[in-house]
Amino acid sequence: MRVCYFNTWAGPLEEAAAYVARVRTLDLAPLVADPRDAALLAKARLDCDWYGENTRCFASLEHAGVEFLPAWVCGKSGLPELPKAPRAPGEERWLLTMGQQPQALGAAAGPAFSLLARTGVRHLLYAFDEASRCMPCFREIAPHLDGLIHDESPLEPAGRARLRPGCVVRHRSWVANVRPFAVPFNEAPEPKILFLGSQLGLTPHRERQFEFLRKKFRDRFVASHDHSVGIAERDALNRYQAGLCPEGRKFTTQAMSRAHTDRPFWSGCLGLVPVSEDSREGGRLEELHAAGLIVRYAHGDLKGLAVACERALALTTAERRRIYEHFNRHETVGAVVAAAIAAA
Repeated sequence: MRVCYFNTWAGPLEEAAAYVARVRTLDLAPLVADPRDAALLAKARLDCDWYGENTRCFASLEHAGVEFLPAWVCGKSGLPELPKAPRAPGEERWLLTMGQQPQALGAAAGPAFSLLARTGVRHLLYAFDEASRCMPCFREIAPHLDGLIHDESPLEPAGRARLRPGCVVRHRSWVANVRPFAVPFNEAPEPKILFLGSQLGLTPHRERQFEFLRKKFRDRFVASHDHSVGIAERDALNRYQAGLCPEGRKFTTQAMSRAHTDRPFWSGCLGLVPVSEDSREGGRLEELHAAGLIVRYAHGDLKGLAVACERALALTTAERRRIYEHFNRHETVGAVVAAAIAAA
């Protein structure tokens, strides 16, 4: 099998390895609305690198019984090249799209993916959020999907009805865009709690948490105020023992309030103990908490927050390694996608 990842930051069809090798040095100024806006460029850099890391993950897919040929990547300009490129003997070709990026094609999405299907390109959409309910083109592309990975909430009925009977459907929201075990397990991390930032900023709720944690844990508390951590800096976070991840209940969409963000997942892959506030509905994070793989506390409960942080700092090396092993084996985008492709 050969996969091609549709990445809107990319251009012509090319080998994923070549794109990944230069993605962090790409000049993004021509690709944003206002190249003079430093804040916009900073967000673009985070987003481009995040999708670049997805590309890196898809370039290293593995699954028992499946031979993955070198992966490709393309943007809108390269999509028409995908069915025309020469095939290796016996090659099965897959297009991977994520989130709501198929909407980048606008009204052409349905016809474009229909053409790809007719020319022997299979299509898997990893819609880790609410694509079936929020992406305008979902109903048009649904009949051409061979695989769909969607959030835990029910699919929008009209879109679900347009899926082919043979389409493999998995309900799975956020995971980590981390190559399994790429970051070594830290046997002796600093006994500190890293509070990971988010776009929500310093809401009154978060300010109360910050003030409380600073007083309670003093130099054992490290705060990150940025929206996210750059991919280039992310691996170094394994020096901390625990990662306190943004709560989901502040988000307005069902998927985000239920499943939070990807931060608990890549924190676990890096070897941090994920600490997370309970979301409105629980979802998979509650299952992980029940299995001892995430430490949770109730919304607004500062005493409970302190207990959760102390618990995370008290875990033994063996307990932390169990979390690290689980997240790297089961909670990465590559593992989930490879299993869905194999099932299809």
